[in-house]
Amino acid sequence: MKAEPRDQIKRLADFLGCPFTKREEDNGVVDKVLDLCSLRNLSSLEVNKTLQENIETGKIKKNMSYKFYFRKGEVAESKNYLKPEMENKIDMIIQEKLQGSGLKL
Repeated sequence: MKAEPRDQIKRLADFLGCPFTKREEDNGVVDKVLDLCSLRNLSSLEVNKTLQENIETGKIKKNMSYKFYFRKGEVAESKNYLKPEMENKIDMIIQEKLQGSGLKL
């Protein structure tokens, strides 16, 4: 996704059954979608900075700020937060779920 974002967003649109038309591509719609979905844009939205949500876990209520949903968006950033065993388990689950979809980890 990071290496070829335009190609990958087009593949994703095809996979979802909503391919971009030639006219949309020529009019910059693909680039607009990429910009709207960018980490820079999503993390700067006011709702993602200020909104808080009460989360019930059993009998405990926690306030969780949405600002924690976005980090730096860098490849392999998870190494700063996850143990190697956790990363491996997540990778295995993702590979299992993507199997047969044509998408790769």
